[in-house]
Amino acid sequence: MCGIVGYVGHRDAQEVIIDGLRRMEYRGYDSAGLALVVDGTIEWRKKAGKLANLEAELVEHPIPASHQGVGHTRWATHGGPTDVNAHPHLSADGRVALVHNGIIENFAAIRAELEAEGITFASETDTETAAQLLGREIARSDDLVAAMRAVVARLEGAFTLVAVDAHTPDLVVAARRNSPLVVGVGEGENFLASDVASFIAHTREAIELGQDQIVAITPTSVTVTNFDGSEAETRPFHIDWDLSAAEKGGYDWFMRKEIFEQPQAVADTLLGRIDDDGQLNLDEMRIDQAELRTIDKIIIVACGTAYYAGMVAKYAIEHWTRVPCEVDLASEFRYRDPIITKSTLVVTISQSGETADTLMAIRHSREQHAKVIAICNTNGATIPRESDAVIYTHAGPEIGVASTKGFTTQLIACYLLGLYLAQVRGTKFGDEIASLVAELEQIPAKMEEVLKRSDSVLELARDLIDEQSILFLGRHVGYPAALEGALKLKEIAYLHAEGFAAGELKHGPIALIDEGLPVFIVVPPQGRDQLHDKVISNIQEVRARGARTIVLAEDGDDEAVPYADTLLSLPVVPTLFQPLLAIIPLQLFACEVATLKGYDVDQPRNLAKSVTVE
Repeated sequence: MCGIVGYVGHRDAQEVIIDGLRRMEYRGYDSAGLALVVDGTIEWRKKAGKLANLEAELVEHPIPASHQGVGHTRWATHGGPTDVNAHPHLSADGRVALVHNGIIENFAAIRAELEAEGITFASETDTETAAQLLGREIARSDDLVAAMRAVVARLEGAFTLVAVDAHTPDLVVAARRNSPLVVGVGEGENFLASDVASFIAHTREAIELGQDQIVAITPTSVTVTNFDGSEAETRPFHIDWDLSAAEKGGYDWFMRKEIFEQPQAVADTLLGRIDDDGQLNLDEMRIDQAELRTIDKIIIVACGTAYYAGMVAKYAIEHWTRVPCEVDLASEFRYRDPIITKSTLVVTISQSGETADTLMAIRHSREQHAKVIAICNTNGATIPRESDAVIYTHAGPEIGVASTKGFTTQLIACYLLGLYLAQVRGTKFGDEIASLVAELEQIPAKMEEVLKRSDSVLELARDLIDEQSILFLGRHVGYPAALEGALKLKEIAYLHAEGFAAGELKHGPIALIDEGLPVFIVVPPQGRDQLHDKVISNIQEVRARGARTIVLAEDGDDEAVPYADTLLSLPVVPTLFQPLLAIIPLQLFACEVATLKGYDVDQPRNLAKSVTVE
């Protein structure tokens, strides 16, 4: 939720900030605003709605040139998406401007305290409480860093705060707790942002910030301290993708571009995982192999699409390692009082590495002395930093809110983890692991083949454009694929879509089948999976009740053909790997339906890319 940009340097700050916000609008698009320091005063503009509204406001009411400022694109939490509630928020005297990502849990008490002192509030937001508190503190100290330190000492919750002071040229100050913030390091300029995508056009050098840290940037310096004022440790890193990766590249939507990027993203995630001795090696495996051999339970924790990737991973990890594996929604994990011991391995999956519920699950697990492995796409994010080990996916930036290449690269990382554990624990021979890795290395080419067959999916979307409800069925790893296919339709096409385990059909869902109802069915591989014939029977059952059957089956599956009103064929792969291919037509279908309906595919209503508050 929410995108933040801070800038100080030699460029036009307004241009840098607007460009950065444009690249982060996927993080929130309820409103947008900016504040610039101009000749000892704060000039600000903000508008409800998408960034284009702010840009129009700046054309109508321009701001003089400035080289220092902050910007924000909002996903509303406290207070509705209105002009008044948009960020930035200013102190009562107009001296400081502040933007915020997160939720301040004790804002009501602080607001009451400030109102008792005679300060008048303009908005409904928790953010304005921090802005007014910052205004009071800077009036006392005349030092923006000291004032920020005093403010964060009072706040509870999750927050990134970024502020400028009208009386202090060439300085932007930020504070971070449980919410994303990264520093971009340029020449004669420096940047702050929620996401490196915002400054990738200007620099690929960055610094990751830790928990409870304050950063002050000038055109020539970056100073990081802990909340208590002590010197802080930081880690510089190089961003290994460029501006072109964050552009649409001729596609109508980022989501469609990212669907077609999946073969390369999967290939990149597999790259370099085998050493010269034929052994699997993972990114930052800081857990001793002897400890991994003592693991007696694995718990996978994730949200949304990542949760469905975890469901697939359960099948693979249990099959290869013979270790019991559970899958939990991160939002429910702590509250069910899970049984966690020092012999439990917790695996968390998060594309952004900032998902609040997942982060809280990590902290709970480590308090119980469990080891934690993170699967993440974002170098330097909070979740990998707070985990014992990390497997990075190499998907590059994913701008579309509905995850596509995030899902498939997470699956690859899960498979690699399962095979690594099998290697360490001795439950698979080396040649078996090598054979499975070789099969994975063939997946990008097979994904390309699925994408070449996309015309039939686009035609299907046109046929079903007026449908009000669509069902998805699958068994084994096809069940999570069905759930993910339904989620894509919900997210971007706003259709009623449900995924079901096909074996549960007669335990209730079959009551939904009516004449003409579209039902997608993911069929297990023929001849190599005992569930194949059972799913063929499920197809017959729904077809007999009038359903329109859209069947995803592997090439050569002649038994499925007679029962398919529409057949979407998939290249042959091992059963456990089938979701990597089956999900692609479902992603394309959702994207095309949403496009035909005239919806904004990349920025679906009420959703943001990264959910950084619980």
